[in-house]
Amino acid sequence: MDRYAVIGHPVAHSLSPRIHAAFAETMGMALTYEALDITPENFAARLAELHGAGYLGLNVTVPHKQVAARAAEHLAERAAHAGAANTMIHTPKGWNADNTDGAGLFADLRNNLHLRLAGARIALIGAGGAARGVIAPLLAARPARLVISNRSREKPQQLAARFARLGLVEAATHGDLTRQRFDLVLNATSAGHRGLAPELPDALFAPGGTAYDLNYGPAATPFLDWARHSGAAHTSDGLGMLVEQAAESFRLWRGVRPPTAAVLAALRAD
Repeated sequence: MDRYAVIGHPVAHSLSPRIHAAFAETMGMALTYEALDITPENFAARLAELHGAGYLGLNVTVPHKQVAARAAEHLAERAAHAGAANTMIHTPKGWNADNTDGAGLFADLRNNLHLRLAGARIALIGAGGAARGVIAPLLAARPARLVISNRSREKPQQLAARFARLGLVEAATHGDLTRQRFDLVLNATSAGHRGLAPELPDALFAPGGTAYDLNYGPAATPFLDWARHSGAAHTSDGLGMLVEQAAESFRLWRGVRPPTAAVLAALRAD
């Protein structure tokens, strides 16, 4: 039977096995998908072992996304832009790598939340790996502004330079956002995993504005609670992004993109 897995550290909490099992059932495909905890020091050896064992595809999560991109035989353009990979595809010579995070975010914003990104004023909070994976698709949607904000200016400036050929990216500190208004504020920080929200100015949201956390579950709660108290008209966590990026990975492996609505609804119901 065809074998797939998600690799990370830790990874026991991952919803990916459940999501891909549902996709396989919907599409009438026989496969296995498991969660494998791999430590950073064992990553290269285990990646080679999984290739030799005949795994056809891997999803990659924290903390391995950047090293996975460097380990690949070939990088898809999306992974090259991000400098990180979340999807590995088996080839005879090794692993090819792609990044479906941005496609997953875009699909969730457009298809599930029905947001119009063209002409929107967007603030992306955080300048780490999660942010890197979504900048190119956001720019492709032609927003009026895309501002990357971080506690210090250095990392946003580096990202603005990295993506300059794809479009204008503004670099800012959180304090720079005072008296600015945005239609969409995206949290790409990990603060929620510590029970915290990023320290942002109040009143960031334009009328009708949306707050979106790339995290899902309890990790999204601090930012979304802050956003509701700060005037966001709409809020969402990143569960839809997780499902949509998984569907894009499934397409890369199996050649067909599974429908996502029923899977997302089932996860929301739990």
